[in-house]
Amino acid sequence: MLINDVGKRKPGFKLAVFATGFAVVVIVLGAFTRLVDAGLGCPDWPVCYGHILWPMDDHDVAIANAAFPNTPVEHSKTWPEQVHRLFASSLGILCIGLVVIAWRVRYGQSDRSMPFKLPLFLLALVILQGMFGMWTVTLKLWPQVVTAHLMGGFTTLSLLFLLSFRLNNSHWRISPEMMRSLQSVKPLLVLALLVVIAQILLGGWTTSNYAALACPDFPTCQSRWIPAMDFVAGFNITQDIGPNYLGGVLDSSARTAIHFSHRVGAIVVTIAVSLLVWQLLSISVPSARRWARFLLVILLIQLSLGVSNVLWSLPLAVAVAHNAVGSLLLLILVGLSHRVYTVRVETE
Repeated sequence: MLINDVGKRKPGFKLAVFATGFAVVVIVLGAFTRLVDAGLGCPDWPVCYGHILWPMDDHDVAIANAAFPNTPVEHSKTWPEQVHRLFASSLGILCIGLVVIAWRVRYGQSDRSMPFKLPLFLLALVILQGMFGMWTVTLKLWPQVVTAHLMGGFTTLSLLFLLSFRLNNSHWRISPEMMRSLQSVKPLLVLALLVVIAQILLGGWTTSNYAALACPDFPTCQSRWIPAMDFVAGFNITQDIGPNYLGGVLDSSARTAIHFSHRVGAIVVTIAVSLLVWQLLSISVPSARRWARFLLVILLIQLSLGVSNVLWSLPLAVAVAHNAVGSLLLLILVGLSHRVYTVRVETE
């Protein structure tokens, strides 16, 4: 038998849930900004051509163009970049609120069970994300920084989701007989989570090096099963800072190596997650089975979006959705991990 052991929700739960949803919006806006090549839409930071928003009328545009003659205003790129910045800054304010609530409850009300280190770490991470946002502009889309910025966004989202679970103060409570079968899921669950994280990292490296269309066909790549690839150049993380990386600087074989690796990563993710789904469905834990079915549906959607990106030459809506569903896949594994690792044995 499995039941939900629901305790009293802790203060800040609703704010954490809202912040998690807000973080999804920030990630989607970041993906949109990258995909419309607006990462350098504002040449300065944190303002945009000296504006809190962006220059809109002809007078402001003329002043901006005079101040930045090498990067004239492009209206289609200024607003995505600055909107993304403003939403990311607002997420920082939400994290400050979570820290304040955690401090007041843990130390003001002496509730030692109230998470405090996690909200504090989240605030520090969002501040670091702001620095990566600045370096994205000052280092002109250096792939290492762009990828780290993306991974920081997914990490922030995952930890906010985890905080929501902890503040919800709800756990699975199962019989001793079920405990062994559920515990057997842990190794595969950890493996699935790690390969999904690695695949997101590969996806970030793919987009930051503009390698999404290096293989324009599917299932082959450039009409070959094994195309010409330069893995050394493609995964050279010590490349110098200096050029403007908008549009990418790698040659075709290097970008092909990155894209091909991302495809192989998708196969590995499919195998690992499918095995996890199969194991979850094979145990007598109804809630775990529901999570498994949802996980399988999201995996299939994500695979479909990835293939569609290739077949339809990276349409904007599909590419943005690929990022959003990828974050959902990660969140399911994070939530499932919390459930499995905090399960409690039902006592008479």
